[in-house]
Amino acid sequence: MEPMAYLSSLDPMNFLTAVPGNVAQGIIWGIMALGVFITFRLLNFADLTVDGTFATGGAVAVVLILADLPVPLALAAAVAAGFAAGLVTGLLNTVLGIPDILAGILTQISLWSVNLVVLSGANKAVNVDKYPLIVTLRNVESSIVTALVFAAVLICVLYWYFGTEQGSAIRATGSNPQMAKAQGINIDFMKVLAISLSNGLVGLSGGLLAQYQGFADIKMGQGSIVIGLAAVIIGEVLGDALLGKHMNFAYRLIFVVFGGVVYYLVIGLVMWLKMPTDLLKLLTAVIVAIFLAVPYLRAKSKNSFALAGRRGARKNA
Repeated sequence: MEPMAYLSSLDPMNFLTAVPGNVAQGIIWGIMALGVFITFRLLNFADLTVDGTFATGGAVAVVLILADLPVPLALAAAVAAGFAAGLVTGLLNTVLGIPDILAGILTQISLWSVNLVVLSGANKAVNVDKYPLIVTLRNVESSIVTALVFAAVLICVLYWYFGTEQGSAIRATGSNPQMAKAQGINIDFMKVLAISLSNGLVGLSGGLLAQYQGFADIKMGQGSIVIGLAAVIIGEVLGDALLGKHMNFAYRLIFVVFGGVVYYLVIGLVMWLKMPTDLLKLLTAVIVAIFLAVPYLRAKSKNSFALAGRRGARKNA
């Protein structure tokens, strides 16, 4: 296609029309990113369980809703399923001494079979006309409000919890395990607890997304760890750029969810630009790499000898 013909085919209204849907998905994935934030940032634990847990949460929620269980109870079961999956990963790591990445991969592989059994197949649909789903593509505006309420409540609860003695012990375990152990903290218990909480949030997010899109699929969790990391990193970079030294723990949690929204807006922009969908995974990796590189390059530029030399030259001028 010629450049002028390509540009003329891009209708800005198509992008603006898709924005609410991207925002709704971004908030739901932002809730998932809150779980990734706990393991990745607070615990310093590379947890790959989430690719399986996300699908497990969706599968459990959809199957229970189809069994006429109230949606809140179905979501609670999705959280419990995610919590149990995280518990397995934590025990594999702390009790059996399996490295964190391998422990997560083992649980993730196991969950593939578990999800197939739960769904009795590769996927299962749930119709908003027959069941009282709380988020759905049919009503994007209402879904945004509902997802925002979930995110706000979770941010408040997490902010309170990680200020308690137990939450502070988890943060200490992630920051300096040796020092935490010397202070009498049971670091193995704190690891298991934090990984379980993280995957409980991921299960909740999977349950919400399954309702939003109207089905749970065995593959819906593939690549979710990358999306979660992207949301965390994008949120942190934007938060640091906007707030600087005022970026406290509460703002960090808020910007994690905001990072999920930004990520999906970028995905929406790419789709609007009519890039091949086969390149979406590549684009995701590029986005994460860019946002990972920004803090490093900024720190490097501030500490470079060249900058020091320029400051010295200005001082002596």
